[in-house]
Amino acid sequence: MSKQVPPKKSVNTTMIHSAIGVAIMILFRFLPISLPEVTPVGMEIIGIFIGTLYLWTTVDPLWSSLMSVAMIGLSSYKPMAALLVEFMGNVTVIQMLFLMLLAGALVTNKITMYIGRFFLTRKITNGRPWMFTMMICIGCFLMAAFVSPFAPIFLFWPVLYDIFEEVGFQKGEKYPKIALILVVIATLIGFPVAPYMNNGLALIGNFKAISEAATGTAIIINDGAYLFTTLFMGILLIIAVILLSKFVFRPDVSKLKSLNVEMLKKNPLPPLNAQQKVVSWGFIILIIAMLLPSVLPKTIPGMAFLSENTPGLGVLVAAVLAAIQIDGKPALNITGVFAKDFSWSTFFLCSAAILIGSVMTNESTGITAFLNLTLSPLFNGMSPMVFTVVILIVAVLLTNLCNSLVIGMILQPVILTYCMATGANAVPIVMIMIFFVLLSAAITPAASPFAAILHGNKEWVPSGDVYKYTLTYVGLELLLVLIIGIPVTNFLAAVIK
Repeated sequence: MSKQVPPKKSVNTTMIHSAIGVAIMILFRFLPISLPEVTPVGMEIIGIFIGTLYLWTTVDPLWSSLMSVAMIGLSSYKPMAALLVEFMGNVTVIQMLFLMLLAGALVTNKITMYIGRFFLTRKITNGRPWMFTMMICIGCFLMAAFVSPFAPIFLFWPVLYDIFEEVGFQKGEKYPKIALILVVIATLIGFPVAPYMNNGLALIGNFKAISEAATGTAIIINDGAYLFTTLFMGILLIIAVILLSKFVFRPDVSKLKSLNVEMLKKNPLPPLNAQQKVVSWGFIILIIAMLLPSVLPKTIPGMAFLSENTPGLGVLVAAVLAAIQIDGKPALNITGVFAKDFSWSTFFLCSAAILIGSVMTNESTGITAFLNLTLSPLFNGMSPMVFTVVILIVAVLLTNLCNSLVIGMILQPVILTYCMATGANAVPIVMIMIFFVLLSAAITPAASPFAAILHGNKEWVPSGDVYKYTLTYVGLELLLVLIIGIPVTNFLAAVIK
């Protein structure tokens, strides 16, 4: 898995932000603030949460996530040993670890290059600039959804640079800016599609945990319903942003009409070797095995067994691939992937966010009771449809001011509180919120690592253009999600259970 490239900061600035974040964690509890229903333990946790939120926005998410866990362990919430068991013993965290390991193996073995080459060399793109753009976006979408979130950007951007040089595009021209931005937009749309990958998995697992803590019964989001919803909406959004680019922004694409796929085949890739084939098939089998219990009846032989053991399938596949020897080496070099192509920042940010979500909804903090008391009058009288619209608008505003995963964690208790008070079905609201809050984090550098990478490419895409185009794309995405996404999600959540 390609590593995130954080924006450079001076040592002094980083140290100042770090000191402020840690100070908030320690000192917030001493402020003369009294929140109804919130216990002293809850005030400690709120301070740690606000400090963590600040650090995630301003400095390296890896160490700030670890600091957050340490501070919760040192608080009055529970002893450190028990807290660490809750942190690393979480089923979702373990599942995420091994899924990210196997996705990283695809990058280590350069399988992502073959996937990218497939989308770039379809003859249907010959002399068709917007079909070529569409194929790149579909490739980014599918790779981000099922393989690796950052790989599409680092794979397709260099290819586009070469193509721009080949056909005569210069820096500053409209089409190169739009194409590079569309790579990130399509990647973001694909990022939350799979219910068993990265932040989507973290938010789905977190909602299960907080619903169980609040009601005594876990509310389960069906993987099949979620996947079909996000796939349908994802493809729709990809088509929409391409049409917007073609007919509204209308860049000059005449130079691309001379582009032929043979240009891209000048340096052909060698056939897949045995190790690449074994790793690819291992990953494909894992994804199918995880998905089948969600879409097939449990009465089919083996489906109930798969459903019960889904969280551990990644562990099993990793073990099998590591045991298979090819030319005296394991098909899956676990230590090699962890050292080179595993995104530790993403893993620890998601893991810490899951822990914080669980801690904040624990009965001992009183935070859930406070939310119930505060928000019930606010949402009183709102229909589920109106509430969902409000939540999505709030999501798009907040996620572009702060990390999208964090905003998703914050909004889940709000949704749960509303649904508990009104009797509304929380599943479709949470499903569409998870999908949209993650895909819309494109406008500001603080929204997501993807947006930070885009803003860092000032040589090709000045910040002013990033804001102009991403605001328009995200506005269109919001409109389509409100008009089409909400009814589609409600329908599929009702049909696939």
